[in-house]
Amino acid sequence: MSSVVLGVGASHSTLMNTHWAEVDHLPEAHRFRDGLNEARRLVEQARPDAVVIVGSNHFRGFFLDMMPSFTVGVGEVNGAGEAGTPGGPLPVDTGLARHLVDTLVDDGFDPAFSLRLTVDHGITHSLQYLVPGLDVPIVPVVVNMFAPPLPSLRRCHRLGAAIGAAVRSDGHGKRVVVIASGGLSHRLPWPKWFDALTDDDRFLVQAWLNGRDSWSEYEVRRRQIIRAAEPDIDPEFDARFLDLLRGGDLEPILDMSTDELTAEAGNGAQEIRSWIAMAAAVGPATGRTLAYAPIDAWLTGMGVAALTPDSRQET
Repeated sequence: MSSVVLGVGASHSTLMNTHWAEVDHLPEAHRFRDGLNEARRLVEQARPDAVVIVGSNHFRGFFLDMMPSFTVGVGEVNGAGEAGTPGGPLPVDTGLARHLVDTLVDDGFDPAFSLRLTVDHGITHSLQYLVPGLDVPIVPVVVNMFAPPLPSLRRCHRLGAAIGAAVRSDGHGKRVVVIASGGLSHRLPWPKWFDALTDDDRFLVQAWLNGRDSWSEYEVRRRQIIRAAEPDIDPEFDARFLDLLRGGDLEPILDMSTDELTAEAGNGAQEIRSWIAMAAAVGPATGRTLAYAPIDAWLTGMGVAALTPDSRQET
Protein backbone atom coordinates (compact mmCIF):
# COMPACT_ATOMS: atom_id res chain seq x y z
CA MET A 1 0.00 0.00 0.00
CA SER A 2 1.32 3.44 -0.90
CA SER A 3 1.43 6.28 1.61
CA VAL A 4 1.59 10.06 1.79
CA VAL A 5 4.88 10.77 3.56
CA LEU A 6 4.96 14.58 3.46
CA GLY A 7 2.89 17.60 2.54
CA VAL A 8 4.32 20.97 1.51
CA GLY A 9 2.57 24.24 0.74
CA ALA A 10 4.46 26.99 -1.08
CA SER A 11 3.52 30.33 -2.59
CA HIS A 12 4.74 31.07 -6.10
CA SER A 13 5.93 34.15 -7.97
CA THR A 14 7.64 34.14 -11.36
CA LEU A 15 9.27 37.43 -10.35
CA MET A 16 11.68 35.30 -8.32
CA ASN A 17 13.09 34.19 -11.67
CA THR A 18 12.84 37.39 -13.68
CA HIS A 19 13.31 40.22 -11.17
CA TRP A 20 15.27 38.83 -8.21
CA ALA A 21 17.68 41.76 -8.34
CA GLU A 22 14.83 44.08 -7.36
CA VAL A 23 14.32 42.25 -4.04
CA ASP A 24 17.81 40.96 -3.30
CA HIS A 25 18.20 43.67 -0.66
CA LEU A 26 15.05 42.59 1.18
CA PRO A 27 15.53 40.19 4.14
CA GLU A 28 11.95 38.97 3.70
CA ALA A 29 12.65 37.78 0.15
CA HIS A 30 15.63 35.81 1.40
CA ARG A 31 13.52 34.40 4.26
CA PHE A 32 11.03 33.06 1.76
CA ARG A 33 13.72 31.60 -0.49
CA ASP A 34 15.39 30.01 2.54
CA GLY A 35 12.03 28.48 3.45
CA LEU A 36 11.79 26.97 -0.02
CA ASN A 37 15.27 25.53 0.39
CA GLU A 38 14.33 23.97 3.73
CA ALA A 39 11.20 22.50 2.17
CA ARG A 40 13.30 21.12 -0.68
CA ARG A 41 15.53 19.36 1.85
CA LEU A 42 12.46 17.85 3.51
CA VAL A 43 11.21 16.57 0.16
CA GLU A 44 14.62 14.99 -0.51
CA GLN A 45 14.64 13.37 2.94
CA ALA A 46 11.16 11.95 2.30
CA ARG A 47 12.57 9.96 -0.66
CA PRO A 48 9.39 10.20 -2.75
CA ASP A 49 8.63 7.76 -5.54
CA ALA A 50 6.05 10.23 -6.88
CA VAL A 51 4.83 13.77 -6.23
CA VAL A 52 1.18 14.78 -6.45
CA ILE A 53 1.17 18.52 -7.04
CA VAL A 54 -2.00 20.59 -6.67
CA GLY A 55 -1.97 24.03 -8.24
CA SER A 56 -3.73 26.68 -10.26
CA ASN A 57 -3.95 27.72 -13.90
CA HIS A 58 -3.00 31.22 -15.05
CA PHE A 59 -4.64 30.92 -18.47
CA ARG A 60 -1.81 29.23 -20.29
CA GLY A 61 -2.96 25.62 -20.23
CA PHE A 62 -6.67 26.25 -19.67
CA PHE A 63 -8.75 29.00 -21.22
CA LEU A 64 -12.33 30.21 -21.05
CA ASP A 65 -13.24 27.97 -23.98
CA MET A 66 -13.13 25.08 -21.45
CA MET A 67 -12.58 25.46 -17.72
CA PRO A 68 -13.03 22.30 -15.59
CA SER A 69 -13.06 22.55 -11.81
CA PHE A 70 -10.50 19.75 -11.39
CA THR A 71 -8.17 18.24 -13.98
CA VAL A 72 -5.64 15.44 -13.61
CA GLY A 73 -2.79 15.00 -16.07
CA VAL A 74 -2.61 11.29 -16.92
CA GLY A 75 -0.45 11.27 -20.05
CA GLU A 76 1.88 13.88 -21.52
CA VAL A 77 2.42 16.90 -19.31
CA ASN A 78 4.33 19.91 -20.60
CA GLY A 79 5.48 22.97 -18.73
CA ALA A 80 4.60 26.26 -20.42
CA GLY A 81 8.08 27.54 -19.57
CA GLU A 82 7.06 31.14 -18.91
CA ALA A 83 9.36 33.45 -16.96
CA GLY A 84 12.14 30.92 -16.55
CA THR A 85 9.98 28.13 -15.11
CA PRO A 86 10.42 24.57 -16.38
CA GLY A 87 9.27 24.12 -19.96
CA GLY A 88 8.71 21.08 -22.12
CA PRO A 89 7.94 17.49 -21.11
CA LEU A 90 7.65 16.67 -17.41
CA PRO A 91 7.92 13.14 -15.98
CA VAL A 92 4.51 11.70 -15.08
CA ASP A 93 3.48 8.71 -12.97
CA THR A 94 0.76 7.63 -15.38
CA GLY A 95 -0.22 4.60 -13.32
CA LEU A 96 -0.83 6.60 -10.17
CA ALA A 97 -2.56 9.33 -12.19
CA ARG A 98 -5.00 6.89 -13.77
CA HIS A 99 -5.66 5.28 -10.39
CA LEU A 100 -6.31 8.71 -8.93
CA VAL A 101 -8.87 9.56 -11.62
CA ASP A 102 -10.66 6.19 -11.29
CA THR A 103 -10.76 6.46 -7.50
CA LEU A 104 -12.04 10.03 -7.59
CA VAL A 105 -14.87 8.99 -9.91
CA ASP A 106 -15.77 6.13 -7.57
CA ASP A 107 -15.74 8.64 -4.71
CA GLY A 108 -18.33 10.90 -6.34
CA PHE A 109 -16.08 13.39 -8.13
CA ASP A 110 -16.14 14.10 -11.85
CA PRO A 111 -12.57 15.13 -12.64
CA ALA A 112 -11.49 16.03 -16.12
CA PHE A 113 -8.43 14.18 -17.33
CA SER A 114 -5.90 15.08 -19.97
CA LEU A 115 -3.54 12.98 -22.05
CA ARG A 116 -1.78 16.15 -23.24
CA LEU A 117 -1.77 18.77 -20.51
CA THR A 118 0.03 22.11 -20.44
CA VAL A 119 0.75 23.45 -16.96
CA ASP A 120 2.09 26.89 -16.07
CA HIS A 121 3.85 28.26 -13.02
CA GLY A 122 0.83 27.34 -10.91
CA ILE A 123 2.39 23.87 -11.05
CA THR A 124 5.95 24.32 -12.32
CA HIS A 125 7.22 27.04 -9.97
CA SER A 126 7.00 24.69 -6.99
CA LEU A 127 8.53 21.85 -8.98
CA GLN A 128 11.40 24.14 -9.93
CA TYR A 129 12.26 24.98 -6.33
CA LEU A 130 11.12 21.89 -4.41
CA VAL A 131 11.93 19.10 -6.89
CA PRO A 132 14.94 20.48 -8.78
CA GLY A 133 16.01 18.36 -11.70
CA LEU A 134 12.48 17.00 -12.05
CA ASP A 135 13.80 13.49 -11.45
CA VAL A 136 10.64 12.35 -9.63
CA PRO A 137 7.48 11.55 -11.62
CA ILE A 138 4.52 13.78 -10.88
CA VAL A 139 0.74 13.71 -10.93
CA PRO A 140 -0.53 17.24 -11.60
CA VAL A 141 -3.95 18.20 -10.25
CA VAL A 142 -5.06 21.57 -11.62
CA VAL A 143 -7.84 23.35 -9.73
CA ASN A 144 -9.79 26.25 -11.23
CA MET A 145 -9.09 29.14 -8.86
CA PHE A 146 -9.61 32.21 -11.05
CA ALA A 147 -12.62 31.77 -13.39
CA PRO A 148 -15.89 31.87 -11.42
CA PRO A 149 -17.70 29.79 -10.43
CA LEU A 150 -14.98 28.19 -8.34
CA PRO A 151 -15.24 24.92 -6.40
CA SER A 152 -15.93 25.68 -2.75
CA LEU A 153 -13.21 25.47 -0.13
CA ARG A 154 -15.02 22.55 1.48
CA ARG A 155 -15.24 20.76 -1.87
CA CYS A 156 -11.48 21.18 -2.26
CA HIS A 157 -10.98 19.75 1.23
CA ARG A 158 -13.03 16.72 0.26
CA LEU A 159 -11.02 16.43 -2.95
CA GLY A 160 -7.81 16.34 -0.94
CA ALA A 161 -9.16 13.67 1.38
CA ALA A 162 -10.12 11.63 -1.69
CA ILE A 163 -6.61 12.10 -3.15
CA GLY A 164 -5.09 10.83 0.09
CA ALA A 165 -7.40 7.82 0.10
CA ALA A 166 -6.55 7.10 -3.54
CA VAL A 167 -2.81 7.15 -2.79
CA ARG A 168 -3.23 4.82 0.17
CA SER A 169 -5.24 2.37 -1.95
CA ASP A 170 -2.71 2.36 -4.79
CA GLY A 171 -1.25 -0.99 -3.83
CA HIS A 172 2.27 -0.33 -5.15
CA GLY A 173 4.08 0.64 -1.97
CA LYS A 174 5.05 4.11 -3.17
CA ARG A 175 6.16 6.99 -1.00
CA VAL A 176 4.20 10.02 -2.17
CA VAL A 177 4.76 13.70 -1.37
CA VAL A 178 1.83 16.09 -1.90
CA ILE A 179 2.75 19.66 -2.81
CA ALA A 180 0.37 22.64 -2.87
CA SER A 181 1.32 25.64 -4.98
CA GLY A 182 -0.14 29.13 -4.70
CA GLY A 183 -1.41 31.81 -2.33
CA LEU A 184 -1.37 33.30 0.17
CA SER A 185 -3.16 36.66 0.33
CA HIS A 186 -2.86 38.81 -2.76
CA ARG A 187 -5.02 40.74 -5.18
CA LEU A 188 -4.44 40.60 -8.93
CA PRO A 189 -5.89 43.10 -11.44
CA TRP A 190 -7.93 40.30 -12.97
CA PRO A 191 -11.61 40.90 -13.75
CA LYS A 192 -14.43 38.43 -13.51
CA TRP A 193 -14.98 37.25 -17.08
CA PHE A 194 -18.63 38.35 -16.95
CA ASP A 195 -17.90 41.78 -15.47
CA ALA A 196 -15.20 43.37 -17.63
CA LEU A 197 -15.51 47.12 -17.03
CA THR A 198 -12.32 48.70 -18.39
CA ASP A 199 -10.22 48.35 -21.52
CA ASP A 200 -7.67 46.35 -19.54
CA ASP A 201 -10.43 44.09 -18.22
CA ARG A 202 -11.74 43.43 -21.71
CA PHE A 203 -8.24 42.80 -23.02
CA LEU A 204 -7.58 40.19 -20.31
CA VAL A 205 -10.87 38.40 -20.91
CA GLN A 206 -10.09 38.24 -24.64
CA ALA A 207 -6.63 36.84 -23.82
CA TRP A 208 -8.17 34.20 -21.56
CA LEU A 209 -10.65 33.22 -24.24
CA ASN A 210 -8.53 33.38 -27.39
CA GLY A 211 -4.97 32.87 -26.18
CA ARG A 212 -4.71 29.11 -26.57
CA ASP A 213 -2.88 29.30 -29.91
CA SER A 214 -1.61 32.87 -29.73
CA TRP A 215 -0.58 33.56 -26.15
CA SER A 216 2.52 35.54 -27.12
CA GLU A 217 0.30 38.18 -28.73
CA TYR A 218 -1.15 39.00 -25.32
CA GLU A 219 1.83 38.46 -23.01
CA VAL A 220 3.52 41.88 -23.06
CA ARG A 221 0.44 43.90 -22.18
CA ARG A 222 -0.75 41.29 -19.71
CA ARG A 223 2.58 41.50 -17.88
CA GLN A 224 2.40 45.31 -17.86
CA ILE A 225 -1.05 45.20 -16.28
CA ILE A 226 0.14 42.92 -13.50
CA ARG A 227 3.36 44.86 -12.83
CA ALA A 228 1.37 48.09 -12.52
CA ALA A 229 -0.87 46.67 -9.78
CA GLU A 230 -0.64 47.98 -6.22
CA PRO A 231 0.09 45.37 -3.52
CA ASP A 232 -2.85 44.33 -1.34
CA ILE A 233 -1.58 41.79 1.20
CA ASP A 234 -3.28 40.76 4.45
CA PRO A 235 -0.67 39.37 6.88
CA GLU A 236 -3.33 38.86 9.55
CA PHE A 237 -5.31 36.53 7.30
CA ASP A 238 -2.14 34.70 6.31
CA ALA A 239 -1.11 34.24 9.96
CA ARG A 240 -4.55 32.90 10.84
CA PHE A 241 -4.50 30.46 7.93
CA LEU A 242 -0.98 29.22 8.75
CA ASP A 243 -1.98 28.82 12.42
CA LEU A 244 -4.96 26.69 11.40
CA LEU A 245 -2.73 24.62 9.14
CA ARG A 246 -0.23 24.04 11.96
CA GLY A 247 -3.03 23.10 14.32
CA GLY A 248 -4.41 20.55 11.89
CA ASP A 249 -7.94 21.94 11.76
CA LEU A 250 -9.01 24.05 8.77
CA GLU A 251 -12.70 23.75 9.64
CA PRO A 252 -13.05 27.42 10.71
CA ILE A 253 -12.49 28.65 7.14
CA LEU A 254 -13.98 25.87 5.00
CA ASP A 255 -17.37 27.54 4.74
CA MET A 256 -15.99 30.90 3.58
CA SER A 257 -17.54 31.78 0.22
CA THR A 258 -15.49 32.86 -2.78
CA ASP A 259 -16.72 36.43 -2.33
CA GLU A 260 -15.91 36.46 1.39
CA LEU A 261 -12.38 35.19 0.75
CA THR A 262 -11.82 37.75 -2.01
CA ALA A 263 -13.05 40.59 0.19
CA GLU A 264 -10.79 39.62 3.09
CA ALA A 265 -7.62 38.40 1.40
CA GLY A 266 -7.86 39.17 -2.32
CA ASN A 267 -8.77 37.20 -5.43
CA GLY A 268 -5.31 35.62 -5.43
CA ALA A 269 -6.06 34.07 -2.03
CA GLN A 270 -8.40 31.70 -3.85
CA GLU A 271 -5.22 29.65 -4.37
CA ILE A 272 -5.38 28.46 -0.76
CA ARG A 273 -7.62 25.77 -2.26
CA SER A 274 -4.43 23.90 -3.15
CA TRP A 275 -3.17 24.12 0.46
CA ILE A 276 -6.53 22.95 1.77
CA ALA A 277 -6.52 19.95 -0.57
CA MET A 278 -2.91 19.13 0.34
CA ALA A 279 -3.64 19.21 4.07
CA ALA A 280 -6.65 16.93 3.65
CA ALA A 281 -4.61 14.52 1.52
CA VAL A 282 -1.93 14.28 4.21
CA GLY A 283 -4.49 13.73 6.97
CA PRO A 284 -3.65 14.06 10.68
CA ALA A 285 -0.23 15.66 10.78
CA THR A 286 2.28 17.84 12.59
CA GLY A 287 2.51 21.16 10.79
CA ARG A 288 5.05 23.95 10.87
CA THR A 289 5.58 27.19 9.03
CA LEU A 290 9.01 27.28 7.37
CA ALA A 291 8.76 30.89 6.19
CA TYR A 292 6.33 33.75 5.80
CA ALA A 293 6.92 37.21 4.37
CA PRO A 294 4.59 39.80 2.82
CA ILE A 295 6.53 40.91 -0.24
CA ASP A 296 5.02 43.98 -1.90
CA ALA A 297 7.22 43.66 -5.00
CA TRP A 298 5.61 40.27 -5.63
CA LEU A 299 2.11 41.51 -4.62
CA THR A 300 1.78 38.46 -2.36
CA GLY A 301 1.96 37.10 1.15
CA MET A 302 4.60 34.44 0.54
CA GLY A 303 4.49 31.35 2.72
CA VAL A 304 6.06 27.91 2.98
CA ALA A 305 4.78 25.19 5.30
CA ALA A 306 5.36 21.48 5.84
CA LEU A 307 3.06 18.78 7.21
CA THR A 308 4.46 15.51 8.53
CA PRO A 309 1.82 12.76 8.74
CA ASP A 310 0.94 11.43 12.17
CA SER A 311 2.93 8.25 12.72
CA ARG A 312 -0.24 6.55 13.94
CA GLN A 313 -1.79 6.72 10.49
CA GLU A 314 -2.13 3.38 8.75
CA THR A 315 0.64 2.85 6.20
